Amino acid sequence: MISFARLAWLQLRREKVRLAIAFAGVAFAVLLMLMQIGFQDALFRSAGNLHRHLDAEVFLVGTNYNVLCFPTTFSRRRLYQALGFPGVRSVSPVYTMLVRWKNPFDGRTSDIFFLGIDPADHALDIPEVDAQRALLHEPDVALFDEWSRPEFGPIADTVRTSGTVTTELSGRQITVRGLFPLGTSFGVNGTVLTSDLNFRRIFPGRPAGAIGIGLVQLLPGAVPEEVRDRLVSALPRDVLVLTKREFIAREVAYWARSTPIGFVFTFGVIMGLVVGVIIVYQILFADISDHLSEYATLKAMGYTNRYLAGVVVMEATILAALGFVPGVGIALWLYDLTAEATRLPMRLEPARGLLVLGFTLLMCWLSGLLAIRKLRTADPADVF
Repeated sequence: MISFARLAWLQLRREKVRLAIAFAGVAFAVLLMLMQIGFQDALFRSAGNLHRHLDAEVFLVGTNYNVLCFPTTFSRRRLYQALGFPGVRSVSPVYTMLVRWKNPFDGRTSDIFFLGIDPADHALDIPEVDAQRALLHEPDVALFDEWSRPEFGPIADTVRTSGTVTTELSGRQITVRGLFPLGTSFGVNGTVLTSDLNFRRIFPGRPAGAIGIGLVQLLPGAVPEEVRDRLVSALPRDVLVLTKREFIAREVAYWARSTPIGFVFTFGVIMGLVVGVIIVYQILFADISDHLSEYATLKAMGYTNRYLAGVVVMEATILAALGFVPGVGIALWLYDLTAEATRLPMRLEPARGLLVLGFTLLMCWLSGLLAIRKLRTADPADVF
């Protein structure tokens, strides 16, 4: 008895055009799922870009804080109150705001994220920032995120070649003297970093005590959750106290639940599955219809319905394997193009690749199970 795996491959190989169509259909479905999952993963990963680099274990933000690109403020007094609690080593204020950046090369303006820190504090665990903290003491001097989107102008290239770039932030002239790597997100297209004093020079109307994020660094051995609980119980209710994990999770949850973006990407994955099921089902159904008399002959020879169903399921498995590999290859190429164009961290993690492989097998098996119903019409009596 020929194995159903060999028979399945021989049947698929016999109709080369049909095999190519099925092969392309599965690859397209895989590509669609991978792109949607890739965009969703890039969204969630990039949402915590700054959070992961803020050097603190506990954070204070205003009670109306939702997401980084919609900055809020609270009183700096709350941050200094936290300094007196057990386990707290030091505190540091961070000023945040979206401001208008003037592209010095074409004069266009666009929103950019603006950070102000005390250069004497270790607020960011980015080596390039540490190496250039002395520059931030100079009036109207800033550092520019070299991974910002290109609409702000070729700032990074110019700073590397010329050393400085002069432009305007909210109508005030500043000089970019250095670069640091941070990255973009769906809400932040670029970042400029300066000192807290320069921040207040650019926004003289903003109270010095109104800060965006409070960093609470802990002593060695202190448990962030315990310090958070002590601060929550003692501080007034005009601030939120979060661990770093909670701070990042809050940002991700906003994009996933409070905006349609998370739903759109999930829906895109589902549509990829549906498209794949339809394509593979049509191919397998047509293959069974064309070979119905052969299936009837096999039944007359004593082959069971279970064996014939195994042939169809094996065809579906082969199609899944053949379509998955090129789908992944094309997706990786598009990931690189997308990352270059958007500065988003598009990466295919092994776990997500295995997830899509599972979806692909499920898609093809479901199509095979639907097509198997046609086998019931294969009557051995039709052979005679």
